Amino acid sequence: MKATHRLPLLVAPSLLALSACGIPATGVVEAGGPASGIASLTSVYFVRDGGALVAVSRATAEPGDAGAALDLLLLGPTDREQSEGLASEVPGLPTLAPVPTPKADAVTGEPAEPAENVPTVTVRDDTLSIELPGAMGRLTDIAIRQLICTAAAAHRVATQTVGPVTVDVTSVYGQHTRNSDKGCPDRGARLPDP
Repeated sequence: MKATHRLPLLVAPSLLALSACGIPATGVVEAGGPASGIASLTSVYFVRDGGALVAVSRATAEPGDAGAALDLLLLGPTDREQSEGLASEVPGLPTLAPVPTPKADAVTGEPAEPAENVPTVTVRDDTLSIELPGAMGRLTDIAIRQLICTAAAAHRVATQTVGPVTVDVTSVYGQHTRNSDKGCPDRGARLPDP
């Protein structure tokens, strides 16, 4: 047998012996949760000097939740946004901390009573209903547009809706407005990366 034919016969067992060097086979090794660091965003609509609505991105733990987006709206613009001429005609919360919207009673699983000082949102297909608490008082037309555009933008995140989103806004003072997000600036626009 020639030396060139013997070489593969000698190399194959050596490679096999090296590949089985006593390391046991293992299954899948868990290494923690999925990658993180990318914030989920929603649009909140504020008013620029002169009355034009402007969409501002906000980080949220609940993208697609219109109630959570309205909670962010109620916090108002940041100091920096205010210095850039943004304001809100929607009355804010009496505290600086966001008030979480209760989802369900932890013991019974029954829907929880909504917080008294925040709007409640119900969703049916592509129609949202916002019920305003009495503490908000009567709202201007611009304030109602802020609510409509903010709630509809959050709904779009959850549903990827292409058509208009209809929003009913009702207050205890008899105000009722039914409108869509057709006139909202940046309607359906993709939010920028944080």
